[in-house]
Amino acid sequence: MSRANQPWEGDPEEAASGPSGLMDLLGVAAVLVEADGRIDMWSPQAEELFGYTFDEAVGQNAAALLLHPEHLKAGLALFAEVMETGRGWAGPFPVRRRDGSTRTVEFRNIRLTDSLGDHYALGLATDRATVRQVEREVALSSQLVTQAPIGLSVLDTELRYVAVNGALAAMHGVPETDHMGRHFREILPGSPFATAENQMREVLQTGLPLVDEQVVGRTRADPDNDHAWAVSFYRLDDQSGHVLGIANVVVDVTDRYESARQADRAQQRLRLMADGSARIGTTLEVERTAQELADVLVPDLADMVAVDILDSVLRTGRPDRGEGPALFRALAVKTAYPTGASEAIIAPGHLTTYHADHPAAHCLHTCKPLLITHRDSGELSRIAADDAAAGLLAEAGVHTDMAVPLIARGQIIGVLGLARARNPRPFDEDDLTLACELASSAALSIDNAVLHQHIRSAAETLQRSLLPRPSPRRPGLEIAARYRPAQAFSEVGGDWYDVIPLSGDRTALAVGDVMGSGIPAATAMGRLRTATSTLADLDLAPNRILTHLDKITQGLDPYIATCVYAVYDPHDRLVQVACAGHLPPVLVRAGGPPELLDLPTGTPLGVGSGPFETSTLTMNPGDQLILYTDGLVETRDDPIDQRLNHLLSLLAPPHPSAEETCDRLLRELRHPAGHDDVALLIAHAQPLTAL
Repeated sequence: MSRANQPWEGDPEEAASGPSGLMDLLGVAAVLVEADGRIDMWSPQAEELFGYTFDEAVGQNAAALLLHPEHLKAGLALFAEVMETGRGWAGPFPVRRRDGSTRTVEFRNIRLTDSLGDHYALGLATDRATVRQVEREVALSSQLVTQAPIGLSVLDTELRYVAVNGALAAMHGVPETDHMGRHFREILPGSPFATAENQMREVLQTGLPLVDEQVVGRTRADPDNDHAWAVSFYRLDDQSGHVLGIANVVVDVTDRYESARQADRAQQRLRLMADGSARIGTTLEVERTAQELADVLVPDLADMVAVDILDSVLRTGRPDRGEGPALFRALAVKTAYPTGASEAIIAPGHLTTYHADHPAAHCLHTCKPLLITHRDSGELSRIAADDAAAGLLAEAGVHTDMAVPLIARGQIIGVLGLARARNPRPFDEDDLTLACELASSAALSIDNAVLHQHIRSAAETLQRSLLPRPSPRRPGLEIAARYRPAQAFSEVGGDWYDVIPLSGDRTALAVGDVMGSGIPAATAMGRLRTATSTLADLDLAPNRILTHLDKITQGLDPYIATCVYAVYDPHDRLVQVACAGHLPPVLVRAGGPPELLDLPTGTPLGVGSGPFETSTLTMNPGDQLILYTDGLVETRDDPIDQRLNHLLSLLAPPHPSAEETCDRLLRELRHPAGHDDVALLIAHAQPLTAL
């Protein structure tokens, strides 16, 4: 049975894949020469290589047809040796083409013997320049595959490895031989490589290469750390356009990736520092400042943050380092997402003590930060308040923790706690440094807020102690008064009111505002109020009272004040009133609309430019006189005329009692932020017989 009739023993898919394009690339020509040198067979490739057609070549003497005279002798000698010895000869030899030009051809000459014993010479030839080019490309490819640090592989159309170099095998942590025949995802099963698989299938389908795509993941070579690779995919086609598979070029760019990541982290740290500078300490409220710190840190640095301050600092303004566990008050808590771990964190406003091994206790005793990573159950118990809290932290996936002392003016005032759970990257020394920098800035802001709170409390106490506690009843008058200090982020000012009994059933009413804030302003206010009470006993007209107060205020330099002073006589139902740079009082007639009194404004007390004028008006039973400071009506955004109109609208009929009117005005007019003090005094005229 001939070979042609024998059954095929190879791979049917390989047989169906078509011929290799390499032979077509080389253009191998076949020439059969008889023993006497005549050409017996001439292939189409020979026509292309030598230029002679079949009819022009067959039957001609090969040497005479193809060799220049100067090469004839050497050519005949080589032919004779092959025919006599049967040993093949291979090598380059110059031949003459039909157009007379010379071409160096790579020959393979073999002696053939037929069934009758006759000898023939089979010459296989191709262009030497083409052979050299293919050899160079093969050599280059071989060197790249075996020696280059770049990972190279070839996969078939089913993405099974058919070739891989040592560099790529080292990147994968899998020997070269173990790659062969295995699918791409068998070698690289991690989820980051699923995208690469899809990209390779797309390249196989479209033929468009994909160049320099970054893949970050972990392989068997280093399963504990991420690496980054720049991968490129190219579809491999033969000369006839048949798809052979895909080439994969891989470059390890982990150093570049880490450098870029470090640069990104450096930029993130700068952004966080800038964000912290802008957002932390915007007010002088302790709780708000602590919450601002937590808001800056979550989620950019931590998944969970807690800010605890020593309770002694909040109570006395300084830490108490006495015996026994320190008492902390939780001021702020922030999480990046809803988590059961929130129940393990002390809620804001609550007091707690920490066991001796707790990170907060460590910070308190050493004044140094603590970084704990690769947490196990024992370490979770260390940072948790109890076993139940440790269980909640474990369920939430907390794996790394930092405790940072809050140090202001050389004293530790609290502790900042940070944790990560959903963020898989543990805290490192750079994170700790950043947390310490933000904590240092925030600690000073918190300490300033605590100091301000104590000073404000002292000023408010002094302010209230200096204000009178007027009787709600005076002859012919029902009196209601209110004082509201500024809120925590502003200083207590020097607003005051006074109700002074005079002879003949008369009553002096005064409202004033010392410009400034804090204890000095409150002290100046107390001196002015005392002076007003003393001058009132002299039974002077309101303008004379203000003139004397102006001189007194000049002695309180650099303070100036505004004031309105009025005297009501219930017998003749007259009010005498004078103003020193103060907002005009409002008079509400019984059953009528309110009106701003058109009084000579005068200059503030302490300016010394007087004079002041007294105005007289009637005030009948049922009428109300409203004296107030600018904190009631002034805001930072609205025109004063608009605010005064709002005041008048709130005083429109029906008219409730003086007490109810005070509460309504404060509720409707006072800004929630309370940027300034408010003093409010309402005198409601009553019939003398009703007393």
